[in-house]
Amino acid sequence: MKYTQLGRTGLKVSRLVLGTMNFGPQTNEADSHAIMDAALDAGINYFDTANVYGWGENKGRTEEIIGNWFAKSPDHRDKTVLATKMYGNMGAEGVPAWPNHDKLSALNIRRAVDASLKRLQTDYIDVYQFHHVDRDTPFEEIWQAIDTLIQQGKILYVGSSNFPGYKIAQANEIAARRGGTIGLVSEQCLYNLAERRAEMEVIPAAQEYGLGVIPWSPLQGGLLGGVIKKEISGGRRASGRAADTLANPTSRAQIQAYEDLLDKHGLEPGEAALAWLLTRPGITGPIVGPRTAEQLDSALRAVELELSEEILTSLDEIFPGPGPSPEAFAW
Repeated sequence: MKYTQLGRTGLKVSRLVLGTMNFGPQTNEADSHAIMDAALDAGINYFDTANVYGWGENKGRTEEIIGNWFAKSPDHRDKTVLATKMYGNMGAEGVPAWPNHDKLSALNIRRAVDASLKRLQTDYIDVYQFHHVDRDTPFEEIWQAIDTLIQQGKILYVGSSNFPGYKIAQANEIAARRGGTIGLVSEQCLYNLAERRAEMEVIPAAQEYGLGVIPWSPLQGGLLGGVIKKEISGGRRASGRAADTLANPTSRAQIQAYEDLLDKHGLEPGEAALAWLLTRPGITGPIVGPRTAEQLDSALRAVELELSEEILTSLDEIFPGPGPSPEAFAW
């Protein structure tokens, strides 16, 4: 496994991040523990989760599964850089949140971190992340709450998820003015070959302020994982975002060209998509969310995969990005 610093911090993390969103809803506890064992054995030390994972009536279940794994061995927690997220309503699905039971008020931040610590069976979280922007809570209040948690030893670093570039700048400028916390150190954003809008402002802002960038959905919901080939061979059919994209003839032709290119070079599409992300400036490492041990093995191979300049150029031709910022906005 290869490692890098998380943004401007001294924290060393693996170039692959183990995403745990499937633990509980799609992968049972025993298999989830086996995947975490295999990830740690392979050198993945950065595990990502969120308080809402488990979904529906089982929100929090994923954190519980991880907590039970930590309880199996002191080594598990000691060797893991643990990241979780908060923002969403932890109440029953479809029921409006009780006042102050969601978003980023100081009260909910305090409540949410204590609940996550209990589920995770740990006394601290390495990277505590805001899952979304809260338009109603000023960053002065957010940072005051975070400073208290850091002083209490409950969290070490803070990251964002799904923040636009201007909110990354605003959050860190206010943190700097207050002179307390070092501010945001990472940003999780939607970024992959087929969805490159983050290159226009999110990634430049993250680089300017020293945030590590953690792409989520690196295969665009399975779209970049050889979906047409699997469809033809009778394998798992596309669903959700991938199915919607393939319904468009132009987009389907684009994915077909992508799969044809990688087939020509003897490469697996999913592994190539991850390897491409690892070549991108400012990227710490993509989140991979394996449902099975086999999917984890495939992701691990991507770390060692070297894409030639010919392949990188061809990928840019198939999936052209927006261009450099600010030129992409104006000319």
